[in-house]
Order: sequence, then C-alpha cells, then structure tokens
Amino acid sequence: MAKIIRSQRARKARARSAPKTAGAKSKSNSKAKLFPKRAAKRPKTSKPKSLKPKSSRPWTSAEVREAFERFRKANPEPKGELEHLNPYTLLVAVVLSAQATDAGVNKATRALFEVADTPQKMLALGEEKLRDYIRTIGLYRNKAKNVIALSEKLIAAFGGEVPRTRAGIESLPGAGRKTANVVLNMAYGEHTMAVDTHVFRVGNRTGLAPGNTPLEVELGLEKVIPAEFMLHAHHWLILHGRYTCLARKPRCEVCLINDLCRWPEKAV
Repeated sequence: MAKIIRSQRARKARARSAPKTAGAKSKSNSKAKLFPKRAAKRPKTSKPKSLKPKSSRPWTSAEVREAFERFRKANPEPKGELEHLNPYTLLVAVVLSAQATDAGVNKATRALFEVADTPQKMLALGEEKLRDYIRTIGLYRNKAKNVIALSEKLIAAFGGEVPRTRAGIESLPGAGRKTANVVLNMAYGEHTMAVDTHVFRVGNRTGLAPGNTPLEVELGLEKVIPAEFMLHAHHWLILHGRYTCLARKPRCEVCLINDLCRWPEKAV
C-alpha cells in the first residue's frame, strides 16, 4: 500500500515539473486569437499648413504700393459690410459681430436699430427685449449683457457719445482692440488697421506682414502700407480675404496681386 501511495505522489510530482502539453498550448493560442493584444493607436494628426510663405524675402516698398494701387483702382471707395446709422450703432454692430457673420448681424440689427439707435434707447429697451432681437446671433445672451453694460458706461463716463480714442473704446464691456480700430476708422476716419481672421490670413499668406498674433500683423501692416492708403486699407484686405484669398480654396486665378504674393502654393 505504501508503495502505491509513493508511486502516485511521484507521478504527480513529474506532472507538475513537466513542460506544458500541446493541448495547453493550443488552449492558450485560442485565447490569444479570441483576445488579441491591440497596440494603442495614436490618433493621426496633421499639422495645418503654415500660412507664412517659405521665402523670408519681404515685400519691397514698390511692391506694396503697386498692390494697394491695384486695390484702389478696382474699388476706390470700399465700405464695411456691417450696417449702422451712427457711431453708437456701429459700435454695437461690431460687438455683436464677434464669432458671427456680418450678414447675420445685419439681419438682426435692422429691426433693432429702428427702436434703439442711442445708448439711452437701448437701456429703455432693456436686456430681455434686446435678447429677442439678437437671438439669431451666436452668444446672444452674453452679447446682450455687454451691449447694455457698454450703453450704461457710455452715458456715465462719456456723456452718451462713443469715445474717439482706442483706450476709451477698449474700456467698454465687450469691446477690444479690433472693435476700437473698426470704430475709429469707420466712424472717425482714423488710419487704424483692424485685423480680423481675413486680414490675419492675407497678411501671413501673402507675406505682406507675417505675424503670429493679430497685433503683430496689425503693426506690420501699419509699418509697410503708405499713409495715403491707410484709410481704406483694412477694408481692401478684409474684402480680399473674404472673397478672393479664401481660407480653404483661395481664388488665385482672379487675384489682383497674385504676381506679388509670396505664398509658395498659389495656383497661377
């Protein structure tokens, strides 16, 4: 009996020390097939093509003058596309245009400005009713608060008049540097350069005034554009970016300045 027990123990010991059987391997392989290890896939990311031209050669003063002479000849009196009645309604329209189209703003403000074309009338209208007029514009709730707040400040600090200084306009709720530049240029004839997405793109893509920020592009454009063109310069550049130098498919074949443009990917 003792021999039988010892024999059974020996067999168990040999079984424990023996390598895995083919059957075990097959079972392991089948599990691997059912549950394969997947390598973590990183999302494919592609860096957007830089708007800046590869060539660092800046425009010559003669080339800049030639470009703006062409713009002037094609459109001697360019106009901003935001509809307004006076400096106050222009200010309100520009504030409402943030992250919205001019066409969308115009659609909302035509009726609004019939009843509220001064800070006093806007306050009398009130924030709740103002929201009803501009409901179709993005971020309308926050913009309604800003319009009411800037109207209050205009009355309290500026006698109900839109200030004629950049610092004064920038002190108003919802108004930044671009807003100030638009109002100073369109309402008061100042030689300011308002840089929106269109002007930023044109300045970088053409190489006219490359910059990493709107302020860099603004200062670069003011430095190179002759004073005689500055009154209308930002309108020409906005319209050029909006209708010709498009973000996705620029219309290089009809561009007035395609021979001067530094963009290496221009299709001409």
